[in-house]
Amino acid sequence: MTQDIPMHDVVMVGAGPAALSAAVYTTREDVDTLLFERGVVGGLAAVTDKVDNYPGFPDGIEGLTLADNLRKQAERFGAVIELGEVSGMKREGDFIRLETTSGDILARAVLIATGSDYKKVGVSGEQEFYARGVHYCATCDGAFYRGKRLVVIGGGNSAVQESLFLTRYATHIDLLVRSTIKASEILQKDLEQAVKAGKITVHLHTTTDEIVGQDNKVVKVVGTDTKTRSKVDFPTDGVFVFVGLKPNSEFLKNSEVELDSIGFIKTDKHLQTSMPGVFAAGDIRSGSTMQIATAVGEGATAALVIREYLDGKLTPVAETTEEVVVPTV
Repeated sequence: MTQDIPMHDVVMVGAGPAALSAAVYTTREDVDTLLFERGVVGGLAAVTDKVDNYPGFPDGIEGLTLADNLRKQAERFGAVIELGEVSGMKREGDFIRLETTSGDILARAVLIATGSDYKKVGVSGEQEFYARGVHYCATCDGAFYRGKRLVVIGGGNSAVQESLFLTRYATHIDLLVRSTIKASEILQKDLEQAVKAGKITVHLHTTTDEIVGQDNKVVKVVGTDTKTRSKVDFPTDGVFVFVGLKPNSEFLKNSEVELDSIGFIKTDKHLQTSMPGVFAAGDIRSGSTMQIATAVGEGATAALVIREYLDGKLTPVAETTEEVVVPTV
């Protein structure tokens, strides 16, 4: 019976910048708020070395510090964060039932802010040597490679930024880029300096074909120079992969929440999903700009909209959702 199931005004799935920002707003207005996080509180922001483009920090701020400050602020107003996983949800009358690792929970409204996770290259050896030579977080695991040689895979902002960070530890880094560098201009300038200093060698038009191990550790990466079509070996002690992000929306595959072709959540202009009472904000939302500042803004917007929904003042959910970009607030 429903009276035996814990009930909350709002359950937020995820505890990254979007959800933590939303929780600050809901709890300040005495809205009972529970956050479920299956990984790290603060999301990908917490495992980012330095955030340079978040307003108010002219010298930048460590991602872990920013995430921890957001957590402390939300908890100060009464937000409860529980480590666990939501595996599914469905509408039941005026409530949404969430299936979690702690048992079923009922909520009057739900905010999905599960963000994104790191994409995999999908080559032989990647899964076999995960956490034993293959990594996706430089700030988490870079220190293990002090005085070692590394391979970094990727050519975007994350790959370049994390390569620069890893130069603190590694003697040399081979950066394997499938096509060309797509990082921002300022990061490319920093990369050029690291290349001139002999800390990083950039290999353009180079695929990653295999991660090879021996005696339970990574020893080299095998790639292909797509211009010469020749195989190339890169001896290494470890591999860091930064090839993009994928949405954390697997638990919604069999739900009423509509996803786009990639798996991001579609919302209307009120951040409502196709399931009444369920909202989405941050990197998980289709049309998101994938920026921490935007996620925080969307979280605040979602909290205000959810309050209107709980008070019965919000326009009913649209029949069809659309991709929108909500400005930061």
